[in-house]
This record gives sequence, structure tokens and C-alpha cells, in this order.
Amino acid sequence: MTVLSALSPAALSTCILLATLVLFASERVRHDLVALIALFASVITNLVRPGEAFTGFSDPAVLAVAGVLVVGRAVELSGAASAIAKVANSARAGFPARLVGLLVIAALLSAFMNNIAALVITMPIASEIARDSRLPPAATLMPLAFATILGGMTTLIGTPANLILSSVREQELGEPFGFFSMTSVGVAVTGAGLLYLALIGWRLLPIRTRTDRQARAPWRVFELAVPDEANAPTIAALRAAGARMLAAFRATDRLAVDAVRQAGDRLLILSRSNPWDVAQATGLNAVTQRNEADDAVTARVAVAHGSPLIGAGYDEVRTRSQEQLEVVAVGPRVARERKPLVRIRIRAGDQLYIRGRRDNIARFIAGARLLEIDRLDPMPVNRTKATAIVAVFAAAIICIVALRLSPALAFVGAAAVLAGTRLIPTEDIYRSIDWSVLVLLGAMIPVGQSFEDSGAAALAAQWLGGVLAGQPLFLVLVALCSVTLLLSIFLNNVATAIIMGPMAIAVAQLLGVNPDAALLAVLIGASSDFLTPIGHQNNLLVMGPGGYRFTDYARMGAPLVIIVVMISAAVLAFSS
Repeated sequence: MTVLSALSPAALSTCILLATLVLFASERVRHDLVALIALFASVITNLVRPGEAFTGFSDPAVLAVAGVLVVGRAVELSGAASAIAKVANSARAGFPARLVGLLVIAALLSAFMNNIAALVITMPIASEIARDSRLPPAATLMPLAFATILGGMTTLIGTPANLILSSVREQELGEPFGFFSMTSVGVAVTGAGLLYLALIGWRLLPIRTRTDRQARAPWRVFELAVPDEANAPTIAALRAAGARMLAAFRATDRLAVDAVRQAGDRLLILSRSNPWDVAQATGLNAVTQRNEADDAVTARVAVAHGSPLIGAGYDEVRTRSQEQLEVVAVGPRVARERKPLVRIRIRAGDQLYIRGRRDNIARFIAGARLLEIDRLDPMPVNRTKATAIVAVFAAAIICIVALRLSPALAFVGAAAVLAGTRLIPTEDIYRSIDWSVLVLLGAMIPVGQSFEDSGAAALAAQWLGGVLAGQPLFLVLVALCSVTLLLSIFLNNVATAIIMGPMAIAVAQLLGVNPDAALLAVLIGASSDFLTPIGHQNNLLVMGPGGYRFTDYARMGAPLVIIVVMISAAVLAFSS
């Protein structure tokens, strides 16, 4: 405590912020837990008063994010957005035209709903476009993920960071952002970005799959059972069937390969073939029974962040679908663990092979927030219900724009209407909210305020202002956007907005430039996560299905970052 007491409040706040940055960048601790650690550290060091520790959770921005997530989930479940996306993408057009159309639709959806939801809705169409053009999914999935991020820059509710910066503006300048305050610069940046992605960007991605192997099935992991001692498998028989034994188990105990002898022993298998073909070729028994219904299909899906399946076992799919669907195989991530499938818990980003009737799968993946990779069966749309949901959503936006109602009141009220009229399933009301984001927001708001109140933000702003003094407005905005963008590589974009928002306003006031231009430069930079797969959840979700490597993101993302920074600075400088 002696060392801590000798430090000034500004130094203490800076130390806490740097430690928070290290924890965020390490990816070893959950982001919401890091935010709580930073909050309690600020309380212990008297940077935040104990009575004000949880005031961030009552911030209107936090409530607005919760309301937007509920309303956006209702729109997603209605099937209306999916139907629009499918109809608007004509199969008769060529690959460039179809890709442009898809990216425009994805950006438009992400402007008004959660970015992950926009990806969930459009990802099957991206896979279909790639298949029809005889290209691997890599050609469309990363451009799609980047398009959903770009679209979030165009409206107040496009991303939680926008709402946070609006709250910062209200606190510092007396008025929040309007619903479309960022639309002019956001549309300019998004339009240029989408053109780059559709015409040039996807060509920069390496196509690692040779033409003669593009049709090969992906790897999958499943279990086969030994029927009796006489049919104990051999390595040669499995290899001949195109399969590889990863491990063997009796109940849940690991066995040596040569000890597999008893009926019921299970083998963990890696193969490109389905379980039943491998079982038939080797004389083993498939653990899952093949659904032979005429319209039964197998869909490969990825588990999105926020899916209710995360943390559950694979049997949860059968339970939630009322015995209509089952997981028949899983993605290669499980191959590294070499455990019985009954002991594996589902994680975000996992791939599952689900079998059942087409309509049952279509309904299930929407409710379970799964991203369909290999097959497209649009969920049936109840037009009356979908129209009512979209009308409630539109009414909330009209109340914000025309009546100047706060986003928190408008969207929490819209969520209450949807819940009260049962337009969103009861079980999805609270499940649709990403509670980790709300905890991150609520905890980081007082931490960010302490950074400002301690004088640390003013010192940082004075240093940055001194560096930028005398520079043209264009270069000032380039610098602010670039610093924010680089910080967002290591920090969640919400945390980046909380830290950079007040600092940008202080720099603008020191240099005598328009504070709105500085704040919007931060808004663009906070959402420009194009250099790494960990910069945004959508980037990570397409990494497995697209077969991307870490460096592929910078290969296509670096030119996009330059485009975003330059165009946003030019538009903001011209309009200021």
C-alpha cells in the first residue's frame, strides 16, 4: 500500500489501464472478468467510490444494448431478414455481382441488428455462392464477416461501441448522437470497403485447395462401437475405409489400441466419410442410427457466440429438438482432445453435423444460433408475425429519430412489447442478451470515468495534442482513427470506445477542431477489426469453415484498414 499511496491518481489509473490491456490481449481471462477485475482494482485504490462502483450498469447505453439485442433476436427468429437476403441474391447473376449483392445485404442487416445475427442469416448464402461458382468457402466467408463489421458503423445501434460513444458525447458535450449522426461517414466507408472486398479483396485470399480436391468432404469426428470380439477392428481395416482411430474407450476409460476386444468398446474415429459408411466397411456399429426419412439431410453448422448450446453436451441437440434431430459427427477440434464424446462440452466456433428433416433443422438452427455452412434451407416465415415484429422494430427507430426518445427507452419498450405479445419466444427473451457484453459495459464505464477524473486522460490528450499540434485536420483524424484501431486489436471495441472517446474530445478541444469529427473518427476506428481473427467474434467464427490462417486476415484486411482510415478522415475533414 506504501507504493500505491505514493503514486498519483493519474499514475494509478494508468497502471490499472495498462494491466487491463495486458489481460485483454492475453485472451487467457474472459473479457467480462477482466473488466470486473479492473473495476475492483479502481475501487481498492480509491479511484472509484464504493457507492459508485456499479453505476455503470444503470447507464442508458447498457439498457439500450440489452433492448437492441432482444429486438434484433426477434427479427432474426422471424425469418424475415433471411427471406429478404435470399430473394435479393439472384442465382442467375455472376459471382462478382452475387458477392456484391450479398455484402450489401449483410452490411444493411448489421446496421440494424447484432453483427453475429447478420452473419448467421447470410452465411449459408455465402457458402451457396461459393459452391455455385466452383470456389471454396474461403472466397466468400471472410469478405462476408468484414461486411457485417462495416455495416455496424452506419447507425447508432450498429454496435454497442456506437452507443457508448453516444453516451460519452452526452456526458462531455451535453447531447447524445442522433440515430443517423454517423451515417454519412459510415456509408462512405462501408461503400468503399464493400467495393474493395467484392472486386479485389477476395482475390488476395490464398486458395489452398486444389481444383481436383475442392469437392472433398471435410474432416469429421465420431464414435463407432465394437459389436463383438470377433469384429475387433484393425488399423489396416480402418485405413482402408478412409478412417483413422484417434483413441479407444471402455465406458469412459482410455484403452490401448490392442486392448479393444469387448463388445461395446468405443473408438473415436477421424474420417471424411460419414459414420455409417465407415461402420459398414469395417464391420463396426454406428453409435448414432441413420435417419432414413426421405427428406432427412445432414447439415454442417458452426456454433455462434451466444448460442444456448455452449457448455452443453451433444445430447442437448436431441433434447432441445424433442428427439427430432441428433448430432451424428463433430468437427476436428475434438480430435485434439481425444476424449469420449459424452465428456466433451460444446464451445463457440465448434462444428456440428446435425441430421434430421429439413424443416426441423431450419427451425432449430435459428433458435440455437447456429451458422449453417454446407446447406441452405430457409426457415419458414410466418408473414403476419414477421410483419408485426418488423413494425415494432421500425416504430422504435421512428421514436428515436422523430420523437427524440432515448435508444434505451425505445428499444427496452420495444422488447417489452415483443415479450408481452409473445412475438418472441419466452425462453429467448433473456437468452438473446449477451450478458458478458453487459457486464463488460457496466464494469468498464466507471473504470473509464476514473481514467478521466484522475487526470490521466487529460495528460494523454495533452501529449497526443502536442504531437498533432499544427497538423491539418485530415492528419489529426487519421491519427485518432489509427490509434483507436490499433488499440482495438488488443481491447474489446467497447473498452476501446470507453477509453478513447473522452480522450478524443479532449484532443479536439486542445487543437480547436470539431469534437464530433474526432469522436466519429474514434467510432470508425473502434469497429475496424480487420487485421486478426481475434479482433471481432465474426472473424473468429468464419476461421474454421473458411480454412483461414491467422495471417490471411492481415493479407486481405490491411488494405481495407487503409481505405477505412483515409476515407473516414477525408469525409470528416471535408464536412467539418
